[in-house]
Amino acid sequence: MKTRYIYLIGAGGIGMSAIARYYNHLGLYTAGYDRTCSKLTLELEAEGIEVHYEDSVNLIPQNIKENPGSTLVIFTPAVPADNQEYIWLKERGYRIIKRSEALGAIAQGKKTLAVAGTHGKTTTSTLLSHICRQSGKGCIAFLGGISANYGTNLLLDRGDTLVAEADEFDRSFHRLHPFIAVVTSAEADHLDIYSTYENLKEAFEIFISQIEENGALVIKRGLDLNVKRAGCKTVWEYSYDTPCDCYALNIRPDGRGFFSFDIQYPTGIIKDCTLGIPGWINVENAIGATAASLLYGIDKEEIKKSLATFTGVARRFEIKVNSPGCVYIDDYAHHPGELKTAISSIRSMFPLRKMTAVFQPHLFSRTRDFAKEFASALSMVDDLILLEIYPAREEPIEGITSRTIFDDVTIDKKILTDKERLLEVLESKDPELLVTFGAGDIDRLVEPITEMIKRRHNV
Repeated sequence: MKTRYIYLIGAGGIGMSAIARYYNHLGLYTAGYDRTCSKLTLELEAEGIEVHYEDSVNLIPQNIKENPGSTLVIFTPAVPADNQEYIWLKERGYRIIKRSEALGAIAQGKKTLAVAGTHGKTTTSTLLSHICRQSGKGCIAFLGGISANYGTNLLLDRGDTLVAEADEFDRSFHRLHPFIAVVTSAEADHLDIYSTYENLKEAFEIFISQIEENGALVIKRGLDLNVKRAGCKTVWEYSYDTPCDCYALNIRPDGRGFFSFDIQYPTGIIKDCTLGIPGWINVENAIGATAASLLYGIDKEEIKKSLATFTGVARRFEIKVNSPGCVYIDDYAHHPGELKTAISSIRSMFPLRKMTAVFQPHLFSRTRDFAKEFASALSMVDDLILLEIYPAREEPIEGITSRTIFDDVTIDKKILTDKERLLEVLESKDPELLVTFGAGDIDRLVEPITEMIKRRHNV
């Protein structure tokens, strides 16, 4: 029977919401559950997608209850196994698939450009989709963040090009068989899923082995992956400024964190590029997106124009306030490698300002597995405000708290606090360079912090 109804368990996740928007655009009845009302779920409701916030079988819409044969249920692995709606639907024989399976099905028959990596993939995939859109190539894009250029995590267009963020969590990216794949990083993470770093690397190598034979792999230089497993026609390495297949040279910072540069690639050079967002790490992300675009046949002048007009992704190195009295940046970094890179980039932008960082650890297991690495990264700032762990899908682990990180941070100015007291703490400190880091619900404090700083500094 043809699918006419879509029901999403965990509809408010960044990946799930893009799937919801896609099926709603196709004209299918789309509804779902999420445990938390958010800006994103309210946007889904405004677009005509029914969302409720209590795990209750009674709240499943009648359209879903009355049409089991023509309903597709999509769930995120972050949903707990005891979710009552999931259990009820499963017991009644509904067709139930993971989000990754839904994305894999959508990608079938399309030229897929997939960006994977333990960090850097959201900015790189969003920039790649912007290049496709601006060049006239066009694309459907499923993004892991809200594009600042388009105000959404789903781009829709005619044609057979699909850009996707390929998520390594739960081996989701194994559902994709890309024409071109970009791998931005492959650091140890999600050890609650993979157990060992070797297993994580194996998962990345399986992903690159699924690239189409006539396709291409674009991979960050120096990653400890066996690229011979790719088996595709072309492999390009890229880097920020280390000579390889594709890299930046003649890099000229403007003193405000933005860069001009040339891009060297195997058969030519793109001169005098500028990137519309700051930070040296984003130049590196731009090199990866450029390499994929060139291999996909996009004209280098179109790429150059697109780099200049790219305005970034919400919560990725997002400058909320930039005034003489205070600079405030919000970033999604939640892995120690991401933190080190982001802090380094911000230091290079504002070398004379003392940095105050607010960090909300994400997951008990990640805190346990990388406590010393987190402490090392956070010791790079001048003043640390460490929040309680955001549990997400996890139950607490005995003996693991934010203090597990805190005690190994080597700077003198550091405090532990909770979200409820954060604004009060910031009021007392009046930082000159403030950065909020984290992938949990710290995002709900970004606007109140922004307003507080603007008020204090008459911005």
